[in-house]
Amino acid sequence: MLSNLQKKSGGRLVVTVAIAFFVVTIVFTLHRYYTFYASFDQGIFNQVFWNSSQGRLFQSSLSSGLSTNVVHSGEVPDVSYHRLGQHFTPALLLWLPIYSLFPSPVTLSVLHVTLVTAAGGVLYLLARVYLQPAIASWIAVSYYAANAIAGPTLSNFHDNFQMPLFVFSLLLAMEKRWWWLFWPLALCILAVRADGGISLFGVGVYMILSKRYPKSGLAICTLSFTYIAILTNWVMPLFSDDISRRFTIERFGQYVDKEEATTLEILWAFISQPGLVIWEIITPIGGKIKYLLGQWLPLAFIPAFSPAAWAIAGFPLLAIFLQQGQTALSINIRYAMTVVPGLCYGAILWWSYRQQSLQTPVRDVIRQGLWNKPTVEPDNIQEVKGLRKQMSLWGDRLRALLKPLRKKADNWWETHPKLLKLSMQRFWTICIGLSLLFTFTSNPNRTFYFIIPDSINPWVYVSLPQQWQHSGHIRNLMSQIPPDASVSATTYLVPSLSGRTEILRFPFLRFRNDAGEEVNVEYAIADLWQLQQYLPAFKHDRALFRDLVPFIEQLHTTDQYGIIGFEQGVILMRRQTPSNSAALAAWQRYRQEIEPLLKPDP
Repeated sequence: MLSNLQKKSGGRLVVTVAIAFFVVTIVFTLHRYYTFYASFDQGIFNQVFWNSSQGRLFQSSLSSGLSTNVVHSGEVPDVSYHRLGQHFTPALLLWLPIYSLFPSPVTLSVLHVTLVTAAGGVLYLLARVYLQPAIASWIAVSYYAANAIAGPTLSNFHDNFQMPLFVFSLLLAMEKRWWWLFWPLALCILAVRADGGISLFGVGVYMILSKRYPKSGLAICTLSFTYIAILTNWVMPLFSDDISRRFTIERFGQYVDKEEATTLEILWAFISQPGLVIWEIITPIGGKIKYLLGQWLPLAFIPAFSPAAWAIAGFPLLAIFLQQGQTALSINIRYAMTVVPGLCYGAILWWSYRQQSLQTPVRDVIRQGLWNKPTVEPDNIQEVKGLRKQMSLWGDRLRALLKPLRKKADNWWETHPKLLKLSMQRFWTICIGLSLLFTFTSNPNRTFYFIIPDSINPWVYVSLPQQWQHSGHIRNLMSQIPPDASVSATTYLVPSLSGRTEILRFPFLRFRNDAGEEVNVEYAIADLWQLQQYLPAFKHDRALFRDLVPFIEQLHTTDQYGIIGFEQGVILMRRQTPSNSAALAAWQRYRQEIEPLLKPDP
């Protein structure tokens, strides 16, 4: 009777938190889209889905604008460009029937949030294989509170949103020995994108090191490595040269001394330069530590002590740490999601080996978790008996490694009697609360722009009434663009206009159409007001604003495009069309107002 009540209580908590997570994230994500803060990637994916629903699988003129042919060779974007040369993502076809019924960027946002939410439910079922409802439910709650989950969810649609659901389902299938489901899920993970094989490789390494399913683990590692090697070196180059000329150099160019490199060449560079690899892994040390703490925080830092977490999450984490630049270390971008499944599964196994009450003081949990044998037998001992035997060796090695620290730690705890006496449940609650707080204050992808200023000095803040009013002006001008017309739009206007074959990011105007002819877009629309709000504090916005205004002026004065609409800093132009007198007068007044902003910085 008590067991049934506990199961219901744990399940009820997970369902309640899942509903809250879904409602909050879907409201803010849709609000972000409807107030024109969804940006370029949302437009890329919507165009990919829209073209695919029309039989033009994975074609995108927006992706073409980012291709090496355009960026490095100076070619014009091509409407027949296949995005598979940049990211091989056949798993998106699983959701194409849904999009075909409701073709809209909103559909992608709803799908995005729904699958991320569903992954938490699968995680709870996975945790229940080993854990009692209380701890299992807290692990699921930690997933929903993780900055690495909430941040990327409050963003544009992206392909990594599928990873938590697929990986948790794969691990659940492994635990249940549902091999008929395990292998199709492994293929789904590979199909998410090329680097999905890195996450799958980590699962294979765990299966080998834990000695639970070494043959299957070896098969998974072989499959993952072979897939990545063949895909990135032979399949993706059939579509474009982006993988070798752009992505490997942008991310791992510090390891090679040339302008292009294959993934196999990058791998050899890792092997042949171990010193550089170690240096890149640990530096910047502050940024790397901060990233790890952010990933561990919602799970009360337990994954830091779990060998299984390091085995599975270590490989996607390594891929992030080896990249150059600070962007990779942002916990609010999509790559962070790939680390979370391994951390959660590692926490599950750690708790299954210990199974303390959540009322146990934190210091006792740490003591038992680091160097003591478990003193409490779990109720589901038969389920974990085999796993405990395999994990015992890992535990012995960890205890031997940490043995010199034990005496010092015990002395420290004795001299600080008030510290770490919190119950594990209270400590875990604090960690979850801090994770949520840090997620909110980081303002992921400017989702909370109307609550949190983007800059204090100088002051940069856009209020909700301001943006709603501005959004109305944008829609008025967008309504004048026919749904099948070619168009060029600034970054935040692209998603709403991306359900068409011919669309570019402004200031691109020229493209290659289906007939192979280079032509200019018929319409161009630019939101200068949005850039104007952010230019006082952000160099990129300031530089772009100062480039676009003279460019627009040139298009108008040379009669290439006429100004047919202008409202609150949003300008609509049409190719070889006389300017509307009222719109032209409004543009000229605005041009005089912003003249001081166009002057170079002192």
